Parts: sequence; C-alpha cells; structure tokens
Amino acid sequence: MSYDLDINSSIIEPDKLKRLSKIYCARKIMLKWAATQEETITKQLDAGVRYFDLRIARKPNDTDPTRLYFYHGLYTRTDVETVLRVINDWAERHPKEILILALSNFKGFDKKIAEQLHIHLINFIKALFGARLFLRRDTPTLRSCWDLGRNVIVSYDYPANQHPEIWSKIAYYYGNSMDPAKVESKLCQVLEKERPYQCFFVCGLNLTLPEDARILKYILRLCDNFTNVIQRSLPKLLQWVKRQAGKSPMNIVASDVVTRDNFVSTIVQLNISK
Repeated sequence: MSYDLDINSSIIEPDKLKRLSKIYCARKIMLKWAATQEETITKQLDAGVRYFDLRIARKPNDTDPTRLYFYHGLYTRTDVETVLRVINDWAERHPKEILILALSNFKGFDKKIAEQLHIHLINFIKALFGARLFLRRDTPTLRSCWDLGRNVIVSYDYPANQHPEIWSKIAYYYGNSMDPAKVESKLCQVLEKERPYQCFFVCGLNLTLPEDARILKYILRLCDNFTNVIQRSLPKLLQWVKRQAGKSPMNIVASDVVTRDNFVSTIVQLNISK
C-alpha cells in the first residue's frame, strides 16, 4: 500500500525522524524513500501479485476510534476497510486466484484500546471475506481451495487462536541491507538451514535502508528515490532467484516495485518449470 502514502501525514517511523513531521521537506524526502510500490492494489492484483505485506496503524486522536490505515514511514490516505473491500471484490470476481494477506505491526495500538481494535479488525475481516477464508487447520492446495470455494488466506501477527479463519504470522526473511549481494547471502542461508517446513514463508528480495546515520548516504541524493534503487538491483536479484529455485523451494517471493522487470512472470515461471 506504500503507493498511497500521504505527504500530509506525520512521520511514524523511524523514531529518530518523528520530530521532523512538521517540516514539509522532511515528509517529501520520506515519501521518496518509503514509496516502495507504484501501482494500486487492483493493478497489482491484475498483474499477478498474490501476496500482500500490509502494515496496520491507527492515527492518534482519530475521531473514529476503530478507523485504521496502512503505513510505511507515513500513513496512507486510504483506510484499511476501504482497501480490504477492494481486495474482496477482486477475489469474488476471480474465484480460482488464491490471495494471501499478511497483516502486521499494528502501530498506535495503545494498551488501553489494542484488544478492542484487534477484535474489531478481525471481526470485519471475517464478515467481509466470509466463506472465502481458508481455515488454518486445513492444508491449502489449489484443488482444495477450488473445491471449497475458498481463495483468501489471512495471516495476522497477533494471537488470534480463537478464530479458525485467521492464520498466525508468516515468517518473512530478508537481507536487511541495501546491498543485493548481502540479500542473496541471507536468503541462501535461510533456504539451506532455516527454511520452515509444512508452512508458508516469505523470501523478501527487499533492499532495506539503514536506521543510523548511514541513511543520509541515500536520502540526500536529490535526483534519486527508492524505486530507482530497486529497479537497478531487481534484475540481478531475479537472476539469483531463477538459479536458486532449482536447488531449493522458494515458497512465497516478495519484492518492492513488483510490477517492474517481469518480476511476476519470472516467479510464475518457477512453478511451471517444475
């Protein structure tokens, strides 16, 4: 959802930059480096994206106590319920396409209201997607999803064991670096030694900005932005994916700017080639 970030939003991460929220230039720089996708959710779905990393936040002092937004450095303009309805409409029109929605982080869920917010959001998800939610006790295959008419899996990074429709957190592995070689090295380690079995996991090709003073090396490039950086590195990372996939199953593969560089078609081809 980072294509939808609001430049008028306060900065909510990283913590060291929050105090700069009132400065327009700071928010403009944040927008350039936090916008890691460029197409709408519908266009991403149409392009073949089937896994979504959705980070949830509540704005402080919001007049609606249960209204939530997505965030990535800044809040989104569009609220969570509106976007989930768009996804549900798409899933309804494409019953054989399996979507995995991973909800996490939950910024601004203060202790006094956290439980109420989680209950509200989970109940909304259950009511919205209804019979399309695949139950966590079952093993999803294409055939079982199609036979049961279930094509949405919701992963939720908060204990929700009393809800059989809600899956627990899906492990997400990434290199935590701006260096593609380090990203490859970390994911190789995961695939060789740490790869979970009998469950979903994500290999994230994402590059990650440093959280210390080294970040200035990137964000002070006036003619650059995160999308450009990713576009320069993604072809190399996709070549690594194709080589690696022959050795070890990749499961879910995630990336920034997923509609560029034939990312989706490359990942789909890994399934066909097997």
